[in-house]
Amino acid sequence: MPKGNQKPSFNFYWIYAIIGIFLITLSLFNNAPAGSEITIADFEEMAKEGDVAKLTIVNNHIAEVYLKPEALQKEEYKSKVSKSVFNQYGPQFTFEIGSLEVYGDDLKNLSKEYGFKLDFEIREDWLGNLLAWILPILIFVGIWMFIMKRMAGGPGGPGGQIFNIGKSRAQVFDNGKSTNVTFKDVAGLEGAKEEVQEIVDFLKHPKKYTALGAKIPKGALLVGPPGTGKTLLAKAVAGEAKVPFFSLSGSDFVEMFVGVGASRVRDLFKQAKEKAPSIIFIDEIDAIGRARGKGIAQGANDERENTLNALLTEMDGFGTNTGVIVMAATNRADVLDRALTRPGRFDRIIYVDLPDLKERQEIFEVHLKKIKIDNTVDVDFLSRQTPGFSGADIANICNEAALIAARKKKKSVSQQDFLDAIDRVIGGLEKKNKIISDTEKKTIAFHEAGHATVSWLVRYASPLVKVTIIPRGRSLGAAWYLPEERQITTTEQLLDEMCAALGGRAAEEVVFGKISTGALSDLEKVTKQAYAMVSIYGLTDKLGNISYYDSTGQADYSFSKPYSEKTAEIIDEEVHKIIEEQYERAKKLLSENKDKLAELAESLLKNEVIFKEDLEKIFGKRPFPEDDELIHKSPEETSSLPEDVIAKEKADKPDKNNKDKKEEEATESESSGTEEQQTNEQPEQGK
Repeated sequence: MPKGNQKPSFNFYWIYAIIGIFLITLSLFNNAPAGSEITIADFEEMAKEGDVAKLTIVNNHIAEVYLKPEALQKEEYKSKVSKSVFNQYGPQFTFEIGSLEVYGDDLKNLSKEYGFKLDFEIREDWLGNLLAWILPILIFVGIWMFIMKRMAGGPGGPGGQIFNIGKSRAQVFDNGKSTNVTFKDVAGLEGAKEEVQEIVDFLKHPKKYTALGAKIPKGALLVGPPGTGKTLLAKAVAGEAKVPFFSLSGSDFVEMFVGVGASRVRDLFKQAKEKAPSIIFIDEIDAIGRARGKGIAQGANDERENTLNALLTEMDGFGTNTGVIVMAATNRADVLDRALTRPGRFDRIIYVDLPDLKERQEIFEVHLKKIKIDNTVDVDFLSRQTPGFSGADIANICNEAALIAARKKKKSVSQQDFLDAIDRVIGGLEKKNKIISDTEKKTIAFHEAGHATVSWLVRYASPLVKVTIIPRGRSLGAAWYLPEERQITTTEQLLDEMCAALGGRAAEEVVFGKISTGALSDLEKVTKQAYAMVSIYGLTDKLGNISYYDSTGQADYSFSKPYSEKTAEIIDEEVHKIIEEQYERAKKLLSENKDKLAELAESLLKNEVIFKEDLEKIFGKRPFPEDDELIHKSPEETSSLPEDVIAKEKADKPDKNNKDKKEEEATESESSGTEEQQTNEQPEQGK
């Protein structure tokens, strides 16, 4: 109904006000002022003067004195008699009688002696009796209403979880209420935005689609890593859609009481259907949408399963009504129940991936609008320095850069502030005052120099940005690399990355003849990579093309492995073999370049930070051509490359039979196409 035709609702507070005024008026008239209080001695003096006209004994306890009209004109009474409008007819004075049996005869004698009238009255205070009976009830009812109002005041109230336990806790955006976020505020995510905008457009212009026989999707599931903008995209939908938008989290359904989750699901859809067309957004839906029957206690009653069953029924069951679209977001799509993700419930699964180079530029531009920057800031350079960063990471970098500039009392944020912010986000805060002995500092310098040297000498290691021995966060030293944005990774690339990761420990053994505990994170990284190569990706000859990866998540709840004990031994042997081969390879490279390694470590000890240019001065240009150069050269041009480069490439490749070589060449040619796209995004590193 339009607002102009709505009748004003009746306010019950008017009734309370009228009742209050009525009771106050009655109290004023019933309990009018009884006159000034005097003593019996004062009354006897008034009687002797002949000023008393009447004396009334009320309820055998209170005596009311009425003076003669001519006596009221005396000066001694004018100041004592009340001039209230309620007391113009008297009594003018009152006094208490302790006992009528004691004073009764005396008063009668005074009445006869001085000629005033003596009356006796029994008065009923009906208002007082009424209030004495009804006031405790009113107080009790008032306290009860107050408690009930507080308890039923919604989920935010102290008792909302008791009386509104089965009600939906969704936040509703309706009647002009908005999130103040539109699709213009969402940078990148072009594919995801296009699919979501189509749903919003369907709600705004349904005839455009129904004329062709199309049906509106019942649900859209946003899937992607944390921080990529899934919830932000939903906020944009709430800001753009001119329909009611219900927003809540998956954890808002489940409580400690049985049946609460299912009740909240039913109440949520009931509200949404009443306001249809409408949109429901459930953030972190994996809290209630996990696959059924995967808990450890298989026979137990799982409240989440009941909630999921109610959600499945509401989305596509016998009683389903059209006009309600369900949007959801999760970063664990692999654990969701298949019945939930099938067409008819979530018709569209929209993948929200990490932003690429162009999308990072757009995200930087959105966040930089709110920051006062100078002319040194290069958005293209910053976007190239942040591969693999999510939108939330970039927002954090922009905020950190502004904080760093404010800490330095600058009037604007410069490029260096952003670079410092990137280092701060990746490595943690610098701890220049941390006490480190000279021996430890030298060990750290050679460790980091070993990483830098090996990564420079192997082809597929990530390009170096800088190396530092200044402690950051929990680490005593750090090396920054710029990883390629690959879609697939070859065996050679994995092995080169492992070799570079083991370069730190290898340098310690080559230089000092002993190793330390500083390589913990490196060992953890290469161990995970090696196990993934063997048991997941099938990149070893001994096990062949076998993968023990379980995408359904069942392995997380199983106490047994999907392979035998003998296979487990083979996996362990292969992992050990891969890691040891790369460790020996790293030691060999460092031994052959020991003098350059020492020069690099001395430079680190002196300057604490070295960059790509410093490595070029020591090692010269990397002996590997850029991938895009190889791709765009003809076979004749490629064959004319320096012999030492070709020999180096052949030496790095493991010996295999002819069949394996053909497969390897096919893999390399396939990976080259991917590398061509990613190489164009590599920035020129500088200080």
